[in-house]
Order: sequence, then structure tokens, then C-alpha cells
Amino acid sequence: MPDARVPTGVAPLDALLHGGLETDCLTELYGEGGSGKTLLCIQAAVETTLKGRWVFYIDTEGVSLARLEAVTGGRLADVLKLLLLATPKDLAEQSRAVETAGALAREGRRTVGLIVLDSATFYYRLALSSETEDESRIALGAELADLLATALHAHVPVLFTNQVWRRPSDGSLEPLGGSFIGHAAKTILRIDRLPGNRRRAVLLKHRSLAEGSAEFRITSTGLEGLGGASAPSGSEPAIGTPD
Repeated sequence: MPDARVPTGVAPLDALLHGGLETDCLTELYGEGGSGKTLLCIQAAVETTLKGRWVFYIDTEGVSLARLEAVTGGRLADVLKLLLLATPKDLAEQSRAVETAGALAREGRRTVGLIVLDSATFYYRLALSSETEDESRIALGAELADLLATALHAHVPVLFTNQVWRRPSDGSLEPLGGSFIGHAAKTILRIDRLPGNRRRAVLLKHRSLAEGSAEFRITSTGLEGLGGASAPSGSEPAIGTPD
């Protein structure tokens, strides 16, 4: 039987999710720039590979190798053995990467523990208000459908990040893509920036859990609970404040 949850390696978040990411659905993670979205994805990927499972990581914005190495705790070589990284340069390449990741996960030759798409909407955003907007929306919808089929068939959790826009009426932040992305994801988490290096994950949607939140901080080695050792409040974390 597949695991019911796959831990992200961020203890407060895993507690909020009753163990981690569900294995047969999509989890959406959104927040403003610098909130820690990419770092959370990296930490989940590292956690999964160090347990001996493959991770397919589709990166549209440029993952820092130094950031990845800092999170691995000196085990970068072990992580890279089980990390397949794709870096698409446009939405068409992103779609092909999603298709490849899904096919490899479904064929069962590898023990796949996680698929990450960071950020799902980077290239889609570039097409907004252009003549290719409708085409891009269709392509993104097809990608999410493919990822959902993979999650259901192979019992592999899929974690994707989303960018945000600010609502003119009240200044609130909203995820890109509208309702079709929100319907595709069965778990939705918003990451809020708090003072200093503190962050809050807000659980907005889950098919079996109540809404709630969990706080953690960005440190020189990733994300951790507020009770753990970390950089002093107000100091600059060694790996910055990534998305």
C-alpha cells in the first residue's frame, strides 16, 4: 500500500497536514515573492530523495545549487542520485516535461516519491493579455490534468507552486489562473511573510482536514519550526529569502 502522506520535512507543516502531502492529488502552494515557496519545494524534494525515492523536479525559475546544497546538510551527492531536474524554457517545453515526468512515474520502473512543478504559472503569466493567452490556459489545464492522472494512477504526490496578483479593490493577493487551478488542487496552501525570517502556511482547502495554519522560519539550512535552532531574529539567513 502506498503511504497515505509524504512528509515535506517541515515539522509544523507536516503536523498541519497530518503527516504531509497526500499521494493521490495535487497540492497548490502560493504566496508572494520571497515567501519561501521554492525553499519548501526543495526541502520536500530533499526529504523524499534521502528516503530512497525518486523526485521529478520541473523548475521554471532557476533553482540555486547553493540553496539545494544548504538544505541537504552535506548530502548533495546522495540527493542528486535520485533527483531528475527539468528546466523548461517556455510553456511548450514545460508541457513536455510534465508529460515525461508522468510517463516515468506511471511506468513503475522507479520508486517515485514526489513530482514538483515550480512554478506552474511562470510562462502562463507571460502570455496574459496576449494573443496566446487562451492557448496558454488550455496548455496549463492539460498539464494539471496530466499531473492529476499521474497522482491517481501512481499514488505519487504532486506539489506545484503558483504566482500571485494583487486585487486592485482591496490589495489582497490572489493566485493566478482562477478557478480552474483551484478546482484541480485538492489541497491549497498560502504562504504568508511575517516579520524577520518567520513564515506562516495557511491551509485554505483540504478534502479531509479543517482550515488552519502553521508557523516556521527560514534558516541557513532551510525551513524549520520556531522552536528549533535558527538564525537570530532580524539576521539575514545564509540562503536568503527564496520564493
